[in-house]
Amino acid sequence: MPAAHPKEFRDDVVAVARRGEAPIAQLAKDFGISESCLRNWLHQADVEDGTRPGVTKAESEELREARKKIRLLEQENEVLRRAAAYLSQANLRLGQSPK
Repeated sequence: MPAAHPKEFRDDVVAVARRGEAPIAQLAKDFGISESCLRNWLHQADVEDGTRPGVTKAESEELREARKKIRLLEQENEVLRRAAAYLSQANLRLGQSPK
C-alpha cells in the first residue's frame, strides 16, 4: 500500500480542486495522485464540512473505540460467567458427603 499523503497536502489539493480551475483528472495528474484518490478526498472533505452525509473521521474513531471496549467487556463477562460456573460446581462437590 502506498504511503499516506500528509494532511496538509490533502487539504491543499482539495482546496485547489474546489476552486474548479481545472478538471479533476488534470489536477490529479498534476499532483501525482490518482483521480479516484482525489475524488475520495473531496468526498471526505464534504463529509467533514457537513455538506454531504456520511461518517466523519471523529465519529469513525469514536465508533472504533466503542467497539473495542464492547469486545473487552464481552470477554470479561465471559471470564466471569465461566468462573461463576466453575465455583458453583466446586461448591457442589465440597457440599456432598461421601456415601
